[in-house]
Amino acid sequence: MQKIDIYNSLKKMVSDAERVRCDETLSAYTFTKTGGEADVLVLPESYEEICDILHFAEINAIPVTILGKGSNVIIRDGGIRGIVINLLKLKAIRLEGNCIIAQCGAAIIDVSRFALMHSLTGLEFACGIPGSVGGALFMNAGAYGGETADVLDHAVVADTSGSLVRLDREKLKMGYRSSAVSKNGYVALEGTFSLAPGNKEEIKKEMDRLTSLRELKQPLEYPSCGSVFKRPPGYFAGKLIQDSGLQGTRIGGVEVSTKHAGFMVNVDDGTATDYIQLIHYVQKTVKAKFNVDLHTEVRIIGEDRTAE
Repeated sequence: MQKIDIYNSLKKMVSDAERVRCDETLSAYTFTKTGGEADVLVLPESYEEICDILHFAEINAIPVTILGKGSNVIIRDGGIRGIVINLLKLKAIRLEGNCIIAQCGAAIIDVSRFALMHSLTGLEFACGIPGSVGGALFMNAGAYGGETADVLDHAVVADTSGSLVRLDREKLKMGYRSSAVSKNGYVALEGTFSLAPGNKEEIKKEMDRLTSLRELKQPLEYPSCGSVFKRPPGYFAGKLIQDSGLQGTRIGGVEVSTKHAGFMVNVDDGTATDYIQLIHYVQKTVKAKFNVDLHTEVRIIGEDRTAE
């Protein structure tokens, strides 16, 4: 199916045709401020719209890519073919007893603040994670000793055919930076977090402490994709990179942070290609020096730019 036909079909599936965009530059949708164009970008506002889009894509064999806040993704400079679904318009958060139900596009930081507002403890670790709820479910996001699996009761997802499925904690199979959502190609629509009553002042104190640590250690002043690499067994990626003398190494406009070696920052109009080349260079150097393989935590998606 041609791009224009996909575009026209999707406009009929959503309540506002302005939420379907052709040849949309994706750098505005990523924390690295890089990325090429999407053939067709759509911003659904309901689960029904998402399911309709997924069903349409499946029966027409159109590839689908899901984007949330774009905090842990590098989109190649050639962009993404097919349909890109951005979930950020679905961001409702509500309370049911000691459970918080949050839609996929809500920032996980906002969910942690909502928990604080209602004196619920368990999500303090998430107060500085820049991603969405959908992203947290996709990769079992975590920080400072806590992770999404610790507090997640169940999730609602859409499968590739556009059917809604409820998955409890066991079926979500959440591991280190992985889950059934990512492994099975599901679209996470909402998560239910089971929390415990706590002391509001103590919850805030812990969130303030973790926020201070993050601001002290992480290069928040530049665009980045967060921690680039997963933690190798028995090591810390940042320490390996630091001990390899790689801090300050730059390719194009992207640099290994001098503040935290586990981060790569866009300091001068860097491109996705700059990021990817620097990632490969760091992996090669660490392998040569320590014989340790670094595997990316950041998702690298899309296509390389074709030669003019």
